[in-house]
This record gives sequence, structure tokens and C-alpha cells, in this order.
Amino acid sequence: MRQRLAERPGHRATTANAQAIYPFFGENGLGDGGVLIGTDIHGSAFTYDPFVLYERRIVSNPNLFVAGEVGAGKSSLIKSYLYRQALFGRVPWIADPKGEYGPLARALHVEPIRLVPGGTIRLNPVARDSGWDAQLNLLRALAAGALCRRLDPEEEGAAREALRLVNDDAKVEPTLPAIVDLLFRPRAPMANRLVTTTRALAKASRQIALGLQRLCEGDLRGMFDGPTTPGLQLDGRAVVLDLSAFYESSALGLVMTCSSAWQRGMITALHAEAEREERPARKMINVFDEAWRALAVLGVGEWLQAAFKLSRRDGVQNIVIMHRLSDLSAAGAAGSRERELAEGLLHDAQTRVIYRQVSDNVALTRELLGLTSVEADLLPELGDGVALWKVGKRGFLVQHRLSDIERLIVDTDGHMAERKRL
Repeated sequence: MRQRLAERPGHRATTANAQAIYPFFGENGLGDGGVLIGTDIHGSAFTYDPFVLYERRIVSNPNLFVAGEVGAGKSSLIKSYLYRQALFGRVPWIADPKGEYGPLARALHVEPIRLVPGGTIRLNPVARDSGWDAQLNLLRALAAGALCRRLDPEEEGAAREALRLVNDDAKVEPTLPAIVDLLFRPRAPMANRLVTTTRALAKASRQIALGLQRLCEGDLRGMFDGPTTPGLQLDGRAVVLDLSAFYESSALGLVMTCSSAWQRGMITALHAEAEREERPARKMINVFDEAWRALAVLGVGEWLQAAFKLSRRDGVQNIVIMHRLSDLSAAGAAGSRERELAEGLLHDAQTRVIYRQVSDNVALTRELLGLTSVEADLLPELGDGVALWKVGKRGFLVQHRLSDIERLIVDTDGHMAERKRL
């Protein structure tokens, strides 16, 4: 009789260990609550809502980072996500650099606010409602961006004191032209606080004044150089700023920064109004598309980081969208403060959605997002509409699903398809 071979004892492990051995099979969605995104690898419905997940302590902030190659599906995801969230009362605020959110705006019964040089619509990026810290951070970012260098201490002091002086008059709304005028012609209170003379301060602040003057009298005139145009529809189901007039302009980064600063100021004011009236504030979703264009403007990284860190306080989800993580190099050289701030935005976004990436970008993506080797190896192979979702420490493969109504809203290839048919 042959001796029976001894069987090896079975392997025992915790579910956490099993998840590491069999990635994507140890997770089954984020639970109920939130809008439908699509289906996960099990074929189960995958829903997502950052505010619900924050309440459950699954994420520590509501911010979202999305990256993917052209045609992989990130634009369809964002537009359908905003549409679905709007149906549940969330309010998208979108800075639209390419003018492609018009169909979404009209589906939500609002018209995009189109900005053009010398036009009839003005937005005040330094409005008092945004708060002192937001005003000062933005002014520093705009000045540094206009000069293409960091401000020295004396220049920072001049900008701070000019802003302080325009804020002191409660009857007059602070504006960029008023600040520029004070930088050209400083007043005694400004000089006294900096222990200098008005003449010396004027010399020290002249370069800042000339840089910011572009937003008031140069090629960007008539958009950010006065109080916000009254009568803009800000209480609808969405607010879309059409910035497409600048898409091919080197000034797009500055325009995006001013527009987003105005948006944040208005959102802050709306929340303050709700608090005064003792009613719940509406949750907002602030979209920063083609973010690398603005991050390339010196100083914007610090301003955007400050905005991200206030997301929990303000009840705002910030969404940053770009093609690939190598776009972060536009913010500055490796090891620079600007590059560190840009990469720091990834850590301030607890949800990261990564669509297909070319092989050359996989190593950097894995490093910056802390992906496993299995997750990273999947990125070049992801099909259209399929993304790796990293929500906190949890990972999911999700196939985005669109309804027939949404296909009309998200289509950005209509012109190309028409040419192909011809």
C-alpha cells in the first residue's frame, strides 16, 4: 500500500493580507451614499461622494485629483460627475480654459460667464469677502507671477501694506487698480509701518506695480480691474467661467488664478450669508481644469495649497485635472519650492483617479502616489473609461458608465467626428 503524501497545512491570513496578495478583490465599493460612477471589477455599482466619505472618516479631506491621457475618459468622468452631483444639490464652480463646459452649463439651465479683454464682465479677485489671508496670498501670487520671480521682503511688505490700506475704507471695495496706485504712490501710513519713507517705498514697489498694471491696463484690461459686475447668476445650479479667449495665450495661468480666486471669494461669501441666516450652506465643487497651466505661474502653488487646506472648513471639494503627473514639472525645477508645493497638492487630495498613462510616466506616477507595483503595471493597459481609484488607502478599478443624456453633455470630440465623417 502506497503511503499517502502528507498534505501541506492551509494558509491563514487576515483580510488585509489577502487584499495585498489579491489586489482589487479585497474591496467591494465604498458603501452606499453618493452618486453613481460606474461598476467596479466585481460588476458592483461604485458610488462616490467626498462629503459622505469625510463624515465616515474614510478620507481626511474632500479634494480630488484626476489625471489621464487624452481620450482615456477623464473629461467624461468629470462632466458626468458634476452633472450628477448638481442633481443632488451640489454646486459646481468651474474655471473652463477651453470653453468645453457649455453643454453641461446649459443642461443645468445656466449660461457660462465669458471673459474677454475689454468686455462687459468684471470679476474682482481681491474682494473683501474672501478674507484677509486669501486676499494677501492671491496678491503675492499675482505679483510673483507677473514678475516671474519671488518677491523680496521689501516688495512683500509694500504689497501687504497697500492691501491693508485699501481694506481700511469699509465704504469702498478693494480693487487691483487701487492697490497698483498705492504701490506707485505709497502713502505715509504704509511707509511708517515699514519704517521707511514714501519715496524709498515707491522705488522698492515700482516693479510690482508695473507687473500688476498688466491686469488693469494691459492685454488683460477690463476683466479684473474693478468691482464684480452686478447681476451675475451665482445662485443657480452651477457657475461656469469661460476662459477660452485666452487658451492660446501665455496669460492663461494668470487669468485662471484670478478667476479661481474670485470663485473662492464668492463661495466664502455665500457660506457666510448662509451662516448669518442660520441655514445649511450648499456644498460646492470647485474645478481647476488644466491645472498645470496655472501652476506654471510662480507663486500660484502657495495660493492653491492654502485653498486646498481650507476645503474642510468651507465645505468645498477642489478638483484638480491634468493629463499626467509629469505636468507638475511645469511648476518648477526638481527640488524647487514651487515643485514641492505642486506635488504637495497630491497629498492634500485624498482621492486620486488615474486613467491610462503612457509607460514613460508610470514610474513617476507610482512614486508620487505611492502605488503598488501591481497598480502601476496596470496603468498603461487601462481601457477607455477605466480608472484606478485611490480613495484614502483603498484601491479600486472602476469602469465609468454614461447615460444617453450625459453623452451629449460630455462629448468633446464632436468636431473631430464630424470631420471624419466628411
